[in-house]
Formats: sequence, structure tokens, C-alpha cells
Amino acid sequence: MEENTGVGIRVAAGIFLTIMLITIVVIITISSQDAAKQGQTKMAAITTQLSDTEYQTYSNTTLSGSQVLNAVRQYMNQEQFGIKVITGKQKGTTIDTQTQGVFYGSSFNTKTGEVDDENNKNLDLQFAENQFYSAYINPSGKFKSTIVRDKNNMINGIIFIQE
Repeated sequence: MEENTGVGIRVAAGIFLTIMLITIVVIITISSQDAAKQGQTKMAAITTQLSDTEYQTYSNTTLSGSQVLNAVRQYMNQEQFGIKVITGKQKGTTIDTQTQGVFYGSSFNTKTGEVDDENNKNLDLQFAENQFYSAYINPSGKFKSTIVRDKNNMINGIIFIQE
């Protein structure tokens, strides 16, 4: 009978140690999953920040007309992206950025940031470079820039308004 008791104690101890080992593995797995989720969240934030870096130059800054022309040339060919320029001649008595100005590249809704028609891009700088037109971008003029984001927080455009 003493042999059965010793065997029973060993079996019980083995079961207890197995349960403890499984519990430790489960706890480590759960905590590592949480750490992995936090890491993924941080990586997504860093990726978004890096992709937005090239446009941060145009976030609520004042630029010259020649810088605006360079930005138009650089970004007007990108997919799902547009630039809107409102010159001094195009501004009325009230600033309604939805109806005034000229789009280069894709047109977009200035309030929601949604691109209107990707297939109807304006890639012509003729009016921006000829001083006889109201869309002429004076290289020495001063323009206030604003970045436009859509509901997914993606940058879809830049608006330049001459001061």
C-alpha cells in the first residue's frame, strides 16, 4: 500500500508540475501577443509619419510662387493627389476655396479631401506660367499652404492661397 501512495504522490506531483508549466507558457504567450500588438501599432504610426514627411514642408507655411510652381511640377503627376492654387486675381471678396482657383493633377473636395476624378487630371501649366491669365503664379508672390487629408487621414492634396 505504501508503494501505491508513493506512486500516487509522484503522479499528482507530475500533474501539478505539468499544469504549472502550461500556465506559465500561456501567460508568456499572452504577454508576448500584447507586446507584438503594441509594436505593430507603433510601426504603423511611424510608417504614416514617414510617408507624410515629404509634405510637411507645405503644412501651414508661407512659400514663394517659384516654390509653389516647383511643388505643382513635382506632385501633379501622382495618383490620387492634386494641388489647388488660388492666385490674388482669382480671390473674390470672400474666400471660398471650393469654387475658386485651379487644380493641377487630380481635383479634390477641399472640405473632405476626397479625390473627384482621377482620370480627369490637369497637367497643363500654360495658364500658371503666362502672366496674362488670372491663374498666373507670380514667382515672387507669397502663398499660404495647407495640406488636405481625407477621412482615412491620407494626404490627397495641397492648397496654396496667395496672400
